[in-house]
Amino acid sequence: MKRINILLVIIVCFVSCKGQNKQSVAQPLPEVATNFSSFGTEIGADKALNTSEMTLKYQNLGVADTISTKFSGTVLAVCQAKGCWMNVKLDNGSEAMVKFKDYGFFVPKDIAGKDVVINGLAFVEEMSVEEQKHYAEDGDESVAAIAAIVSPKKTFRFEADGVLVKQ
Repeated sequence: MKRINILLVIIVCFVSCKGQNKQSVAQPLPEVATNFSSFGTEIGADKALNTSEMTLKYQNLGVADTISTKFSGTVLAVCQAKGCWMNVKLDNGSEAMVKFKDYGFFVPKDIAGKDVVINGLAFVEEMSVEEQKHYAEDGDESVAAIAAIVSPKKTFRFEADGVLVKQ
């Protein structure tokens, strides 16, 4: 009886281990093309809104409204202290200020003029005079430009969880 039990255990082990040698099918990674540098959460460049579509989305948002989206645009300015924020060009001379989720990553300080794809939350906010001056200082604005900031303004903001920078 003991030998039958041992034989039964060996057969069960053999049968259960037999299927483990199958090769797994490689899952396609998100579309991070080789001509992009990725920061934060890995995202793909596909299905990103263009600047016209994103500008329209922002115009339809009220203060404190939020939408989850992905869009592409051109970087106008980057924080020169750490790369902790950037401004991305929209249509009609407007721009979106992009910060990074939970201060979890930064972008290179030399990407002004480059195209980016950003993923995250878009919202509209009233920016105080003090905050405007702080960002102007980080962006290396002139003393005169900083002194000219005297009133709060409605701003398009974006909290990015992932950024692709085109090389």
